Amino acid sequence: MAILDFLTGEFIDVIEWTDDTRDTMVWRYETRGNAIKYGAKLTVREGQAAVFVHEGQIADTFGPGLYLLETNNMPVLTRLQHWHHGFRSPFKSEIYFVSTTRFNDLKWGTRNPIIARDPEFGAVRLRAFGTYAMRVTDPARFIAEIVGTDGEFTADEITFQLRNVIVEAFSRLIAASGIPVLDMAANTRSLGEMVVKAIQPTVAQYGLTLPEFYVENISLPDEVEKMLDKRTSMGIVGDLNRFGQYAQAEAMLNASAQPGGMGAGLGAGMGAAIGMGMAGGMGGGGLRGPWGAIPAPAQAPALAPQNLPGMIAPPAGAPDILWHVALEGQASGPYGRAHLGRLMNEGRFTRDTLVWTPGQDGWMPADEVPALAQLFTMQPPPLPAPPAPPQG
Repeated sequence: MAILDFLTGEFIDVIEWTDDTRDTMVWRYETRGNAIKYGAKLTVREGQAAVFVHEGQIADTFGPGLYLLETNNMPVLTRLQHWHHGFRSPFKSEIYFVSTTRFNDLKWGTRNPIIARDPEFGAVRLRAFGTYAMRVTDPARFIAEIVGTDGEFTADEITFQLRNVIVEAFSRLIAASGIPVLDMAANTRSLGEMVVKAIQPTVAQYGLTLPEFYVENISLPDEVEKMLDKRTSMGIVGDLNRFGQYAQAEAMLNASAQPGGMGAGLGAGMGAAIGMGMAGGMGGGGLRGPWGAIPAPAQAPALAPQNLPGMIAPPAGAPDILWHVALEGQASGPYGRAHLGRLMNEGRFTRDTLVWTPGQDGWMPADEVPALAQLFTMQPPPLPAPPAPPQG
């Protein structure tokens, strides 16, 4: 190889860095086996900075732009000045490219629960997580404090340290904030601002800033959240006594609709009694008929036995349906078909009597309900009027 070809291969004319990995923060320009030519061009793109390290010390920092390296101290021809070393100069200039763009969607979170004192629940254990963004604002300090001589430094290598700093500050602030647990979701923005303000001095020592910081979630342990859900459910239910009556009545009505002896027995017996308790217990608004609200009776009449004379029993194997009946402007019942037969014999239950059962759309005359219309076909016609006495 000719000496001129050898020297030409040793010179570097253009120094630049293009990166598409999106996670590399610092990259050292490789000069091993090459010399930086006097007057070479240094290209620093937007979102980059170039840090010159000469003879082990940071010499200068270059922002975005095009530079001609023509000074005597940065960088210098290291090999042609030392022919007696056989083109192996003991002095070298290193160039570190630093990305100054934002590194987004970095994660932070608490590894262990944070013990805090809540004004409502007492001592509680909290966990939290979120995201943040970081940016290098002082490349020289970042090289000196964090990177050192690492030839390729990625964001993952600094996020672990930052996460420790963030969690320490967040734990201290959340424990001293006095914000109730139930109000923390409404204060995540202010908590994030407090954390950034608290850790900014430490982060600035690394040559970094955090332009964005988010607290995405603050949660309680699973067992505590389950108890909180129960407490919320109790608040929605309200009066537990009234809810218990309603739940029992619903269970009995559902059982009465099931085919078989057990469903029919429950519907004809306990279902009616519990249903009457529901009508009395939930009588704040009463039932509604075509002429307005029908108040629930203070005490519903007892359910008569099914085998008394004059009563009409349901078909064999069919579940008895319970009916609420409007009697004398009051809601009575619920009654089975047998009890309705007795009321019909007493003349208190007629074709025009309003009735209602769960699943029916409003109150209807009994004659318009197919399940009750057959009762009136079995009823004998009214007796004829007695003959007029003879006039004498």
